[in-house]
Amino acid sequence: MGTGNFETTIGLEVHVEMQTNSKLMSPSPVHYGDEPNENTNVIDFGYPGVLPVANKGALEFGMRAALALHATISPFIRWDRKNYFYPDNPKAYQTTQSQTPLGTNGYLDVKLEDGSVKRVRIKELHVEEDAGKNTHGTDGYSYVDLNRQGTPLIEIVSEADISSPEEAYAYLEQLRQTILFTGISEAKMQEGQMRADVNISLRPYGSDTYGTKVEMKNINSFNYVRNALYFEEKRQAEVLRAGGVIQQETRRYNEPTKSTILMRVKEGADDYRYFPEPDLAPVVIDQAWIDKVAAELPKSAAERQHDYVTNLSIEPYDAEVLTQTLAMANFYDATVAAGADAKRAANYLIGDVNAYMNKHQVELSETQLTPEHLAGMIRLIEDGTISTKQAKQVFEAIMDGEEPEAFAKKHGLVQISDPAVLLEWITTVLDANPQSIEDFKGGKDRATGFLIGQLMKMSKGQANPTVMNKLLLEELAKR
Repeated sequence: MGTGNFETTIGLEVHVEMQTNSKLMSPSPVHYGDEPNENTNVIDFGYPGVLPVANKGALEFGMRAALALHATISPFIRWDRKNYFYPDNPKAYQTTQSQTPLGTNGYLDVKLEDGSVKRVRIKELHVEEDAGKNTHGTDGYSYVDLNRQGTPLIEIVSEADISSPEEAYAYLEQLRQTILFTGISEAKMQEGQMRADVNISLRPYGSDTYGTKVEMKNINSFNYVRNALYFEEKRQAEVLRAGGVIQQETRRYNEPTKSTILMRVKEGADDYRYFPEPDLAPVVIDQAWIDKVAAELPKSAAERQHDYVTNLSIEPYDAEVLTQTLAMANFYDATVAAGADAKRAANYLIGDVNAYMNKHQVELSETQLTPEHLAGMIRLIEDGTISTKQAKQVFEAIMDGEEPEAFAKKHGLVQISDPAVLLEWITTVLDANPQSIEDFKGGKDRATGFLIGQLMKMSKGQANPTVMNKLLLEELAKR
């Protein structure tokens, strides 16, 4: 795809914050939303003479991502310093893996809108530190929060295999799902846990040489990435058609105008003066370590979808919805493991539970629903203890943390299915309504409806309608 006579080439560098307990090079905790500078220490502040210690868990999380993206894990990695000065980076350098990235030569298969699948190659992925956060106040001052400083990131660098803004959007969605199912990050865009640097260039169709790339940094929304690429695609095409030259530059996306704005020109790797980190020893990764991490890697979304369709007879579309997030898939698996009917559990999670989360703007983990309670409610429906109508009340209760069977009993929602009890009511009603028996024998269907109404009134709505209807017809046949 492209604009006019030009072909679009896009590469993405995606940063994902990893959910480790502590930072990459310091013991400070990693928490989102805490008071500014609460989760910091002398290493984060870059005090002279302090020494970092690499976080083993962050490396293992990085290895999970590498394995999920079919990358080759490097047997030897060395830490490097990427030098730049900015207020939210007090050390004036970032610890990264420039020369020996953790993973190389991976790929991600991306499902496109037309149903086709495109393979996007992953050039490399490496572990590095995040920077802090600057806030520019209305009081004339700027503030620096170093809570995020040193948070471990995985940077995933694609080859320039993406051909359109829509493909870039699809790639990011697929990548986010893949990362979610490794369990290393929640990848919440609104919390800055997943951000993208975007490289785009245009070249005439048939050309073997890439055009000059333009980069846009730290875009934290898939829609923003797509809109920025649409604008830049059009802008570059207009410059080239007018005989102009695209310069290598870094631009910023401006959402209100859906445009890009020049920030700086010709930034390259030499500007960062990379050199080996002298305070950290290299790391050797043997096959035993890789095998250990691989054994701990959760099943991917694709593997779970296959299981749901093949083993649980779930519709393919429903299987895709159930695997939108790792939390939903894990919850579904736990609900089925707790004894729930697989199809009914899927229907409740896709329908009622999703509707509840959308209405209240909460994540599944923020509700009081448990797999055991959802499975318990489904069993009550399956064994006829409650009707699907009564289940609506029980569902509201379990979303508030109530135990389903106890709630149903407490509020008189338990259906009575005992034939001995039902037959006693049926006998009483038939004896009191001989005309309805004659009407039934005469072919008047409304007679049955009248009798059922009398039985439901007598049982105060607690009779199991399916069992009661069957027994009623059997008794009428005997009269």
